[in-house]
Amino acid sequence: MTLNLFDDAEQGRVWQEAICPGAVVLRHFALRYEVEIFAALDDIARQAPFRHMVTPGGFRMSAAMTSCGEFGWTADRTGYRYITTDPETGLPWPPMPETLGRLAVAAAMSAGYPEFVPDACLINRYAIGAKMSLHQDKDEPDLGAPIVSVSLGLPANFQFGGPRREDKTQRVQLTHGDVVVWGGPARLFFHGVLPIKNGLHPSTGEFRINLTFRKVSK
Repeated sequence: MTLNLFDDAEQGRVWQEAICPGAVVLRHFALRYEVEIFAALDDIARQAPFRHMVTPGGFRMSAAMTSCGEFGWTADRTGYRYITTDPETGLPWPPMPETLGRLAVAAAMSAGYPEFVPDACLINRYAIGAKMSLHQDKDEPDLGAPIVSVSLGLPANFQFGGPRREDKTQRVQLTHGDVVVWGGPARLFFHGVLPIKNGLHPSTGEFRINLTFRKVSK
């Protein structure tokens, strides 16, 4: 189902596409916030630089990551978890900029999740060839809140499956400004990103930036 949300004189039409019950794509939704988003990202990266984390199995993640908000996500040999301080600096994660929180709340509301207030934003930077294997977002104590995922820069092939890793996946093409929101019956569905293809985007160069907003505290 495709649902027109609104028309923006500068950014064009914004519309909604269903992926499955509980999951939707909001096409072009983040474009209205673009200038403010990139200013916020520059400030966050100065305080908490991007880094390539290592999984408990010893594999270096191909996407570089940082965080902002009350909680940040980290991975190392001991596991995956949310923490309140950046392990590289020992300082609290940068506060979530008001613009980012406003974007996440507006996207969640448009997708049918009016109670969402994020307290963590994970920021992934994908170089050409980087990917994210199929996984579930299940480290959050509050699984009743949705995930809000914002795509910027180079396009990506987003895979969205079901509650089991072996379930068939859909491939959803995401472009600059698209926002995916999933929760409810789709909250624990497996998802991932196929390797980023060669390209150059005027806003991000040879990178794709992905912001995922979560509710960690109960």
